Amino acid sequence: MLYPFKLDLERSRVLQIEMDEAAFRAASFLDDRILTPATRGAWAPLSDLMAATAVSVRGDARPLHFIFHTGHVGSTLVSRLLDETGRVLPLREPLPLRTLAAAHDALQGGGLDPDPASMTPAQFDALLAMLLRLWSLGYATTEAVILKATSSAARLAPALLNAARDSRAIYLNLRAEPYLATLLAGQNSPIDLRGHAPERLRRLAARLASPLPALGDLSLGELAALSWLAETLTQQDLIARYPTRVVGIDFDAFLADVAGHLQGILAHFRLPQDPECLGALLRSPVLTRYSKAPEHPYDPALRAEVLQDARRHHRGEIGKGLRLLERLHAAG
Repeated sequence: MLYPFKLDLERSRVLQIEMDEAAFRAASFLDDRILTPATRGAWAPLSDLMAATAVSVRGDARPLHFIFHTGHVGSTLVSRLLDETGRVLPLREPLPLRTLAAAHDALQGGGLDPDPASMTPAQFDALLAMLLRLWSLGYATTEAVILKATSSAARLAPALLNAARDSRAIYLNLRAEPYLATLLAGQNSPIDLRGHAPERLRRLAARLASPLPALGDLSLGELAALSWLAETLTQQDLIARYPTRVVGIDFDAFLADVAGHLQGILAHFRLPQDPECLGALLRSPVLTRYSKAPEHPYDPALRAEVLQDARRHHRGEIGKGLRLLERLHAAG
């Protein structure tokens, strides 16, 4: 399959690469980490691809659904478990989705890029429709394609669900305290948090009545708290807007009842829920590996140890973050 790997809107082109079914299943992230010297692909004019796909992919389309999440809350684990059904083609964090989210921000007047949006709303809608068509392609065994977004790209969810009206979604999250412990346990969290902070703070500033601290004045725990708040409010708004199409899932609750939640997820995505399939999922080695790097062991018991260690080492920063959330809540 030729997969639309990367969008270059400045030059109006798309990088397409060849991928087979096994490559999609192996990829934790559909970003530059999947490229090797053996990867075959080429850039194509965006206009040519839009014209070619306007008709040609319609008969090959599969149902397309989404996994949204607030970050580090088990979305890759759920995606890999759905792979185990043998009926799902996974698209984990495709790069064009991030490009679309940034372009949509610019169209809404909230982009962080100093240059104005280079496309009109009609051009954006046409681009989104093309990508949805391409993301809907599957193989002979594919009953549904399930796209896992990046956490920050979930802000594009309303546009996705409006354009793909038969699509459904789950939205994974955690309560604030375990979320802060999870983020502060990660070695790359400071880079990740500060990289996404400007866009998340912009969203929060538009959503909250209370003024927010300046980015430079925020401690790491406070920054993690505001990240949780930005993505949690996005989740709440999306569920309120699409109550029958989006299901919220607390990851701790998922781990406490994996069987019950998997059955509900399969039903929501209209996938078979026969006892044999569900039993195989519950016995899957996916549940004992680190989903983003399956070569490493990781299970709920190890996760609990990591969180307890984070609570010991980052107690002060977790406290700062929770107090900031309390102040913002009290201020309305």
